[in-house]
Amino acid sequence: MAYPRARRLDHIKPFRVMELLARARELEAQGRDIVHMEVGEPDFPTAEPVVEAGVRALREGRTGYTPACGLPELRQAIAAHYRRTSGVVVDPSRILITPGASGALLLALALVADAGDGVLVPDPGYPCNRHFVQHLDARAIPVPATAERRFQPGPDDLEKAWDARCVAAMVASPANPTGTMLAPGQGAALHDWLEARRGVLIVDEIYHGLVYGAAPPTILAERQSVLVVNSFSKYFGMTGWRLGWLVVPDGMQQDAEKLAQNLFIAASTPAQYAALACFEQPALDIFERRRLAFAERRDWLLQAVREIGFRLPAEPEGAFYLYADSSGLAADSQALCHGLLEHAGVAITPGLDFGRMDAAGHVRFAYTSSLERLQLGVDRMAEWLQR
Repeated sequence: MAYPRARRLDHIKPFRVMELLARARELEAQGRDIVHMEVGEPDFPTAEPVVEAGVRALREGRTGYTPACGLPELRQAIAAHYRRTSGVVVDPSRILITPGASGALLLALALVADAGDGVLVPDPGYPCNRHFVQHLDARAIPVPATAERRFQPGPDDLEKAWDARCVAAMVASPANPTGTMLAPGQGAALHDWLEARRGVLIVDEIYHGLVYGAAPPTILAERQSVLVVNSFSKYFGMTGWRLGWLVVPDGMQQDAEKLAQNLFIAASTPAQYAALACFEQPALDIFERRRLAFAERRDWLLQAVREIGFRLPAEPEGAFYLYADSSGLAADSQALCHGLLEHAGVAITPGLDFGRMDAAGHVRFAYTSSLERLQLGVDRMAEWLQR
């Protein structure tokens, strides 16, 4: 039987990285050892104080629905986190707890975009952003973000892509796949340019906290009338718990709550109770040690991949990725990635997952494996590339 099929599916592509991961699992099932540098999931387990808080919530029977916007005490804890880390006052009423950052991204876009509206997205960028736009039957309009500009667009880049039906632009800081960040004042300049055109800025701060130099404040320190997406998955290490949050501008709370009620009722209750422990000192100490471990991996991998022929035109400042120019090694990064997986036992991600701009000449390395595993992976790549 032929079932109805939504036309929007034609515009939503699968993750190539997941195809590579599936093949890597097949090879592992055959007895091959694979070094994983493809998936953006920290290799550290959830911190024990967070696990304990989640288990305690389950044992106490805290398994019913919470309010659609989330536990009041968790929203207050996030507001206190902004005050502590950035000196920013955010009313907890503006914070909505969501099923992962994906839930926050969907909410943010559904709040501002109608069918046919345009949303500007950086290229390269996280592929789900454009797919979420297309899921709403809006238009995801790529904005080339070049290495010369550290893969972060400026107002002049938005100007080239903007049209009369555009309503928003999305940026990320730190960004996936590049690890680069908005410079001081850059987010404010984007906001002001958009505001003058009755548009809104959506900022993905999912990797905030995983920064390896001076820790910048949230965009909320520069402008409050922005939509900010964050997550408990990356810095806080709660990937499988599926918990994130969205900060909305004042005046948007009622609409956001209405959407949350209808789209997902509420985020996971045990996960929310577990997340309360993320803001207590025992867990914060663990997160800081892990951040330093990621910094050590980044510093080593930057030098190591350069030595075997990859170029890094813009060094990452945060997240746990290197976005490397592979054009000196292969004309087709997808073929290069498949070759490295099949013959060297190393999994990395082709640039085609992240957009179209110079995608065939770029790959992403995720340093979410131990330093010893990264060293093994680089040794294997070097040996195969020299053949």
